Amino acid sequence: MAAIVVSLIASSLASTTSSSSPSLVFRKLRSTPLLGLSFAVTPLCCRRPKRMAHSLARSTLGLTHPVQIDPPKISFSAKEIDVVEWKGDILAVGVTEKDMVKDENQKFQNPILKKLDSHLSGLLAEASLEEDFNGKAGESTVLRLSGIGSKRVGLIGLGQSSSTTAAYRSLGESVAAAAKASQASNVAIVIASPEGLSAESKLHTASAIVSGTVLGTFEDNRFKSESKKSLLTSVDILGLGTGSDLEKKLKYTEDVCSGIILGKELVNAPANVLTPGVLAEEASKIASTYGDVISATILDVEQCKELKMGSYLGVAAASENPPHFIHLCYKPPSGPVKTKLALVGKGLTFDSGGYNIKTGPGCLIELMKFDMGGSAAVLGAAKALGQIKPAGVEVHFIVAACENMISGTGMRPGDIVTASNGKTIEVNNTDAEGRLTLADALVYACNQGVEKIVDLATLTGACIVALGPSIAGVFTPSDDLAKEVMAASEVSGEKLWRMPMEESYWESMKSGVADMVNTGGRQGGAITAALFLKQFVDEKVQWMHIDMAGPVWNEKKKTATGFGISTLVEWVLKNSS
Repeated sequence: MAAIVVSLIASSLASTTSSSSPSLVFRKLRSTPLLGLSFAVTPLCCRRPKRMAHSLARSTLGLTHPVQIDPPKISFSAKEIDVVEWKGDILAVGVTEKDMVKDENQKFQNPILKKLDSHLSGLLAEASLEEDFNGKAGESTVLRLSGIGSKRVGLIGLGQSSSTTAAYRSLGESVAAAAKASQASNVAIVIASPEGLSAESKLHTASAIVSGTVLGTFEDNRFKSESKKSLLTSVDILGLGTGSDLEKKLKYTEDVCSGIILGKELVNAPANVLTPGVLAEEASKIASTYGDVISATILDVEQCKELKMGSYLGVAAASENPPHFIHLCYKPPSGPVKTKLALVGKGLTFDSGGYNIKTGPGCLIELMKFDMGGSAAVLGAAKALGQIKPAGVEVHFIVAACENMISGTGMRPGDIVTASNGKTIEVNNTDAEGRLTLADALVYACNQGVEKIVDLATLTGACIVALGPSIAGVFTPSDDLAKEVMAASEVSGEKLWRMPMEESYWESMKSGVADMVNTGGRQGGAITAALFLKQFVDEKVQWMHIDMAGPVWNEKKKTATGFGISTLVEWVLKNSS
């Protein structure tokens, strides 16, 4: 990621690769009955491309081998049952500030809370006053009260309004935290004010709650010697309906969550474990697991040279871990293909900055493991779509995986590299390397005959300065594509903001000796980065660049977010027949 300003992008010293068995590095993709629904897994037997032998033969630097962990296995059920009769460990009630309003006698006015309180002899209202619980977002309290079927009652604040995907996902996350704290194995979740929700809104609400619960339960403890596991095995969703439509929606949520969990694991893994070769192995596992719809092609250095990928190979030249160019292709199991899409993800498994090395406070070199967050989003989406199997759409998942290191064979400031479309680039900053890898990846994507491309990258610190840590910047010359992806993000609850592509800024990207330089000035750095990428996209192809440098990482929790996967899956489905 470009060191234009203090940036937030990726980690840990990268060096050698994994053990001879890639299964030691990441758990095998398997049937994951998160919702009590299982699916068949194809044995690992996909077509194996040629690879550089030493990338899989040497032991991992630091002798670190991740512990195999099982993903959350939670059975979700939708039920219509009286809240006072439900039996289990925790009855969690999602409440808004309005729901918590009481009358002159300090009694609840909300029907569900009023009913619960009447069976609890008024103790729920009394306890909420003592706990100063007002239903604000982020507030929660769990009370052990007798008088109803549940052992405990939890009140989870939704804020002033509960109409957003983020609010309901937060409800699920809070329930997961409460269940872990009390070692609960079964929980029920109910919304205090479900009236007014349409049938479609109830589906989205249930989906968001389930997503929050699954992802809130998941903890990436592969690199910890000890960890406390959640005992949660079943969750009942009350009052949001039942039936096949809801069951399908929950299965869809399960599939997306499995992709998000994979994306989180990829970003969390340190660079001495997740090398370019191991990332390619993970991609191949996706293809082998969902071999009925996904195929894999992994290009080595010589094959990339044949395709004249000088820009990508220039970045990779300094590292002892060879680059791997990853191409997965999803094709529907039956029926014609009406739309061809490409998802391109930046895949720097570690970014030292090269000769323009990252130094000083705020450079975040220790977090440069997450500079492959774009590739994690792309591969997470591939895993989810391999299970969902949308009709009528072909999807290409493309990652130019490599490391940006320092050595005598490395790219120097002032060098000129030639991309696969023939354009020449004067490298005036080796820490603006991601765009150089994406250049050849975008050319490759266009050559697949796709109609639309979305690329995702932890590209610039400038975008974090502009939008903060929670919002990704969107750059595209296509209003139609912008509407499609922004609509998908509204469903997923992920925050995107469209940024301008000011063509006059391209003046700062002109070189006296080549077609362009790879960085402009400090001002408008995220915009000039997007303008650079545009030079490698066919004019006939609709293209969007998403700069996700901010939301790829949760600094408070010190972990990856899985950002982008939900939106990508939703967008692909919008393009399916």
